[in-house]
Amino acid sequence: MLRDQAWSQLMRAAQAGDRAAYSRLLREITPFIRSMLRRHCSHTQDIEEMVQDTLLTLHRVRRTYDPKRPFSPWLASIAARRGIDGLRRRSRVARHEISTEFEAYETFADPAANSDIEALGAPEEVEQLLQRLPPRQRQALEALKLKELSLKEAAALSGQSVGALKVNTHRAIKALRALFPGR
Repeated sequence: MLRDQAWSQLMRAAQAGDRAAYSRLLREITPFIRSMLRRHCSHTQDIEEMVQDTLLTLHRVRRTYDPKRPFSPWLASIAARRGIDGLRRRSRVARHEISTEFEAYETFADPAANSDIEALGAPEEVEQLLQRLPPRQRQALEALKLKELSLKEAAALSGQSVGALKVNTHRAIKALRALFPGR
C-alpha cells in the first residue's frame, strides 16, 4: 500500500515534468514488472524484452494515468498486456523459424567450398569470365549476386523484368559452371 502511494506520487511528479522523479519511478518499478512477467515466462531474454516493452509503453501512455486511482493495478495491466504480446510474438516466430543456437554456421556442407576461395582466381580472372557471358546474363549476375541487389532493385536498374532476371541469372551460372567441368 505504501509502495503504491509512493509510486503514485512519483508518477504524478513525472507527469508534471519532474525528470528525477520519473527516473526514480522507472528504477523502482522495473523489478516489480520483471517479477510479474516471470510468472508467465521462464526465458530470461524474453522477460527482459517484455520489461523494456512495458517501460516503453508506460512512457508512451504516462499521460493517461489518473493520480486518483492506484498505480500498481494500472502498471500491472500494462505489463500483462505487453507480456501476452511478447508470448504471442515468440510463438509466431517459433512456428516459422528454426533455432540454430548451437549449430555451427557454414555456407556449404562441403568443407572445401568454404575454404577454397583462392581457386576462384584474381578479380581480373573473374572479370574475364564475366565478359564471356552474354550482356543480359552478365548484367543479371552482377546485379543479383555480386552487388546483392534485390530482384526489384535489379529489375529497375537493368530494365529487365523480375522473371527475365531470374532466367538470365540461372543461365549465367550454368554457363560459368560449364567453364569448370571438374568442379
